[in-house]
Amino acid sequence: MGSILSALFGGVGGAADGDDSSAELSAVIAFHSSDRWQLHYNSVRATNQLLVVDFSASWCAPCKLIEPAFNAMATQFPDVSFAKIDVDELPDVAQEMNVQAMPTFVLMKQGKEVDRVVGAKKDELERKIVKHR
Repeated sequence: MGSILSALFGGVGGAADGDDSSAELSAVIAFHSSDRWQLHYNSVRATNQLLVVDFSASWCAPCKLIEPAFNAMATQFPDVSFAKIDVDELPDVAQEMNVQAMPTFVLMKQGKEVDRVVGAKKDELERKIVKHR
């Protein structure tokens, strides 16, 4: 069954579409398909697990700056689900989540937004993850 879930969600550290371009394994799941994102979102929504979504863009310097810290938090908090969405690849998801600047981190529980951090504010993001997990 684990291999089925890995295939659906890209496995730990894998990209959700089989794009293994990153050399390091990460606990962050990158989504490149709205359908796969919706599957993951629905599965996490059915639980009480905190979901932290990093909305970023490949051209965004602050996004690149905070990425190592975001990946480290995903390892530090294994009980939290971490996802990454490129706003240029999935603009419909970004619009649905009312993302207007990058990076934006949306924290959700049971399908509802519980908090948000706009900007590369590592300490604020970590505080909010600890608060809501």
